[in-house]
Amino acid sequence: MNTSELAIKLEAFLFAEGGSLSRKKLLQLLECKPEELDVAVTTLRDAVAGRGITVITTDTEIALAVAPAAHESLEKAFQKELGKEIGEAGLEVLAIILYRGPSTRAQIDYVRGVNSSTSVRNLLARGLLERAGNPDDAREYLYRPTAELLAYLGVTSAQGLPEYDTIRGELASFEQAQKASEPFGHGNSTTAREPEGN
Repeated sequence: MNTSELAIKLEAFLFAEGGSLSRKKLLQLLECKPEELDVAVTTLRDAVAGRGITVITTDTEIALAVAPAAHESLEKAFQKELGKEIGEAGLEVLAIILYRGPSTRAQIDYVRGVNSSTSVRNLLARGLLERAGNPDDAREYLYRPTAELLAYLGVTSAQGLPEYDTIRGELASFEQAQKASEPFGHGNSTTAREPEGN
């Protein structure tokens, strides 16, 4: 199967799904290798450039979504609803995960300074976050953005967010500074509780 045929089939599967598909599932459906899938994604993204849709990728998922050029028109319709649903605390959690990268609950709590369990649970229920096993600690999960979240934001990857490198660097500096000031290790646990509704 050549690259063009693979890209056509990729588009068809993504369209039929109506949402995101895992890379693992797509490899099975398309009967191809990971590197062939990556090339097909690039080919499909180039093919739909300038149209109302684009291809969004995460470490684990691929999806068709609204193109950045059309995002502003849809943003007004979704922004009020999205903000009402997840609240300020939810937006903080999303910002941390988007700019910091895959994070554990403890790491999210540490940056926010409060317990984030309710917000994380709500974001998971709304399909804006996904969780996966943490290879460094089997007792914890890693939380990361879904393709649906990136579609809401009108970007094809987290790297396309405003001031991504700057904010990511500031977050890393903040955590390093906190670690340096805590001689007994990283204070990951928090005891503060979120206000009701967060």
